[in-house]
Amino acid sequence: MMGNEVLLSVRDLKRHFDLGKGATLKAVDGISFDIFKGETFGLVGESGCGKSTAGRTIMGLYNATDGEVVFQGKNVHTSKKEEKNKLIRGMQMIFQDPYASLNPRSTVLEIIAEPLEVHGIYKTKEEQKARVIELLESVGLNRDHANRYPHEFSGGQRQRIGIARALALNPDFIIADEPISALDVSVQASVVRLLQKLQKEKGLTYLFIAHDLSMVKYISNRIAVMYLGQIMELTTSKTLYEKPLHPYTEALLSAIPIPDPDIEEARERIILKGEIPSPINLPSGCVFHTRCPKAMAECALKSPRWTEHEPGHFVACHLYS
Repeated sequence: MMGNEVLLSVRDLKRHFDLGKGATLKAVDGISFDIFKGETFGLVGESGCGKSTAGRTIMGLYNATDGEVVFQGKNVHTSKKEEKNKLIRGMQMIFQDPYASLNPRSTVLEIIAEPLEVHGIYKTKEEQKARVIELLESVGLNRDHANRYPHEFSGGQRQRIGIARALALNPDFIIADEPISALDVSVQASVVRLLQKLQKEKGLTYLFIAHDLSMVKYISNRIAVMYLGQIMELTTSKTLYEKPLHPYTEALLSAIPIPDPDIEEARERIILKGEIPSPINLPSGCVFHTRCPKAMAECALKSPRWTEHEPGHFVACHLYS
């Protein structure tokens, strides 16, 4: 159940990559949001918008160029090594490609036991194995799977192994980085249902990163829409789908097919013009103005303010500032 307690706070977070010869790739360029304990916070946008880099920077896998990530009251990026290790125990990650993130030379038992080993959780191998079997069962697998290797499993089963590994240290917060995009459509729903079940049972909080808005709507309490390293809009899942404010959000929503063929045929699809600009050479003013169907002269001149248009509904757009 989602509460009002802030578990994770991101403030003006930036992650830039120095490419040499004076070129800088601004993958994440000043994003801010809070994630409440027990909620699923969706972060969506097209490929290349910086959402996965944001997830890895929040997790501490990348150093922040600027800004801060505060988890359970402690700054992830400025904490000393021992303190940081404690924080990382409370936050784990599920990766996009379950096969690439699992060591093909290790058994499932060894893969899931690795974080327990690193943090010295159990004194004996028997205790460790019992914990691994408990984790396998919690994700819908069984003890017989423990001695097999990743190549012996389907994509959906491999993602369940990845989820079991993420749960090993009893985290409070899980970053799920496109956890279903590499899976067959028939398997995606079952993995999402598993994540929801585990959230209920273990009181987990999720940052759910995806490009598929239809699945994000299904699992998220609130959603932030990201474009070229910046957040364009943030509100509840229901409000985003019923009353989107930003032209970029409207375009993303218009791309979701509606199951009713009559409605689908009659509605107008918003086709964005041009390509996504390079994050190495961002447009002036609003980064979306080069593709925006509602762009005005001032959009090219100055960045829009981040405005709370209605309670809990934030947008960065000159139409509302």
